[in-house]
Amino acid sequence: MLDTATYTPRLKAHYRETVKPALKEEFGYKNDMQIPRLEKIVLNIGCGAESVRDSKKSKSAVEDLTAIAGQQAVATMAKKSIAGFRVREGMTLGAKVTLRGDRMYDFLDRLITVAMPRIRDFRGVKPAFDGRGNFAMGIKEHIVFPEINFDKVDEVWGIDVIMVTTAATDAEAKSLLKHFNMPFNA
Repeated sequence: MLDTATYTPRLKAHYRETVKPALKEEFGYKNDMQIPRLEKIVLNIGCGAESVRDSKKSKSAVEDLTAIAGQQAVATMAKKSIAGFRVREGMTLGAKVTLRGDRMYDFLDRLITVAMPRIRDFRGVKPAFDGRGNFAMGIKEHIVFPEINFDKVDEVWGIDVIMVTTAATDAEAKSLLKHFNMPFNA
């Protein structure tokens, strides 16, 4: 059994011991509070047209995302009705979850060390930053995570992964994620 009082995620300890001093030296920060850190990771599954035809698909997406994140996912609802897509206001269209603290570091560790190596034809992650130090990426198949039982999957979902950092620039955020061994291809 895991003792939560003394448990520290591997990447959190790595950040404190290795990444913070390296970033402080690399960018010449005067204060430790200037050093960029991960704030949160947001995971999102959009079911789209599948959930319009079958409401069980969105429930499946919520369950799968809950298993991957280790935290209860929330169903996302349509904000307004769109007749062309047969979507009504309040209809469940996907799932999302926001990870912070220890769960965030545990997920990032599993993503980099377990899930990404299982992606077919993986050649690295394309750096996709938003200009404010936040990073977004997509995973085409959620079945690369070990928490998902491949035999019980009825639909393969794509997952959006958004990493929000306190970095002021994209260069600082990229350096932060590189120190976490994020496999960038460029």
